[in-house]
Amino acid sequence: MKKEDREFLFKLLETPSPTGFEMPGQQVWADWLKAYAATVTCDSYGSTWATLPGKSKRTIMLESHADEIGYIIKHIDEKGFLRIDRIGGSDAATARGRRLTILGDKGSVSGIIGNTAIHLRRDEVGQEKAPAVHDLWVDVGASSATEVAALGLRVGHPAVYQDGPLELANKRLISRALDNRIGGYIIAQVMKRLATGKRKPAFTVICLNAVQEEIGGNGAMMATYRLQPDLCVCLDVTHATDTPGLDPNKFGSVKLGGGPTVSHGTANHPLVVKRLIDVAGKSKLPLQHEASSRFTGTDTDKIFHSREGIPSALVSLPLRCMHSVVETAHLDDIHHTIDLLTDFVLSLGEKDLFCQSLN
Repeated sequence: MKKEDREFLFKLLETPSPTGFEMPGQQVWADWLKAYAATVTCDSYGSTWATLPGKSKRTIMLESHADEIGYIIKHIDEKGFLRIDRIGGSDAATARGRRLTILGDKGSVSGIIGNTAIHLRRDEVGQEKAPAVHDLWVDVGASSATEVAALGLRVGHPAVYQDGPLELANKRLISRALDNRIGGYIIAQVMKRLATGKRKPAFTVICLNAVQEEIGGNGAMMATYRLQPDLCVCLDVTHATDTPGLDPNKFGSVKLGGGPTVSHGTANHPLVVKRLIDVAGKSKLPLQHEASSRFTGTDTDKIFHSREGIPSALVSLPLRCMHSVVETAHLDDIHHTIDLLTDFVLSLGEKDLFCQSLN
């Protein structure tokens, strides 16, 4: 990874952008893409897209989501402690003793989610259950509700964990918000390669970084209706199931470092999936396979049935410890995913329709 690309990725990961409050991260993403895209714009809720003209007006949309999980202030008591609720799928079981950045009216405020010392819980150790989110309390250094207000905080302000990116041995990258800030990074890198490469794509390329995926794919649905792409590949993360305690009979077999996955079934158009498999084979890229039953659980579910239907597929990056502060990805998987999506776009011809037909 080049220095400038690493700096871009780390800035994306470090910028708090919880669901419903994504614009700080969207600004980072948009500013970087302006050097490679013909246009960069956003809609009224903040979904942001960059466009690179191709040889034709037919469009391929590469989609990721911009938001991360977090918390939101729900109550402030008279002693200055905050009570919080989830934004998206935040895991209250891992919350105690963590540091928060709260996005207030006067800027960022640091706080901690309290943890009662084990000495004072000794009669309960071994019988404890994971806390409910309403059991969590946040200390921002205030002694009253008035002091909290003086910090620029009120009910409704969002918060994220403070944990940022860190590189481990053997090409491992950990951070909060890899789900799915890494997707925004990858599709941005695809556009960079296409813009600076010798071959001009046949399809016009739209890279969409959508808001509010973590609460149901609202941003993708709104933007897709507006943009009306002819084809779409969504990029998200998936569970790497190669850690202790995970049964492949229940969760499938996906390995960190084994390459991106392609999903089969439900929203995934079989002809688009076949092209992805063919491209991976031709380019000698590793590719893993996943099956989806009733739904993919990603923005693909909100995109494929827009208007008269958009041939779509889901490509996913293996991720360990999802929805935690130690989400773990492999740098090789990131690079292989960029290669796959770039080669897929360049494989498209103006007459590729990806339509099912009867004999």
